[in-house]
Amino acid sequence: MAKDVKPTRKNLMAIEDRIELSERGHDTLEQKRDGLIMEFMDILDQAQDVRSEVSENYETAQRKIDMARAMEGDVAVRGAAAALKEHPEITTQSKNIMGVVVPQIESSKVQKSLDERGYGLLGSSARIDEAADAYEELLEKIILAAEVETAMKKMLTEIETTKRRVNALEFTLLPTLYENQEYIEQKLEEQEREEIFRMKKIKAKKEEEEAAEEAEEAAAEVAAAETEEPEPAD
Repeated sequence: MAKDVKPTRKNLMAIEDRIELSERGHDTLEQKRDGLIMEFMDILDQAQDVRSEVSENYETAQRKIDMARAMEGDVAVRGAAAALKEHPEITTQSKNIMGVVVPQIESSKVQKSLDERGYGLLGSSARIDEAADAYEELLEKIILAAEVETAMKKMLTEIETTKRRVNALEFTLLPTLYENQEYIEQKLEEQEREEIFRMKKIKAKKEEEEAAEEAEEAAAEVAAAETEEPEPAD
């Protein structure tokens, strides 16, 4: 590829500018990659904790609902569930982490008091209330897990993209630019040596011509002096 580049001063300056810009970009991307990895590790730890909490809450909710079904019957449990009038509300916003936009999920009306569940105090039992509490806690953990998992996936995608850019600069673009720079510098040095050699030859030839002209002039003067007739004596 270097042989396709014309060895001129202008191209050398352009390549040097590209090298400087690429090196700065490489350093910036490396810093971004390292920062993203640190942020990702923090989110990964959070995701592992949330996954564990979701699993624990799910098992608890399953035990509570199984107990309510066993003691109160499916009809009572389904009736309590059908009485719910206000469903949870979920809104999404976004936040920026190292240039990566990740979702921030806000929820409301997830956990409710007994009078907000719609089935009333007389139409319920302690077991149904406990099952409702357990599922409300589970839903909050699931919402948090959705936020963390989505952020983690977006961060991982950005890390992979940044790594590819770093590698492209480090192993493809910069080596090519360095090769082109070296090629042009060598060619310019060769041209400079050839020019110096040419100028020396021109100077030597000019000196030879001048010397030959001086010799011819001197010979002409000698010949003229020899051909002059002596003046007669008085």
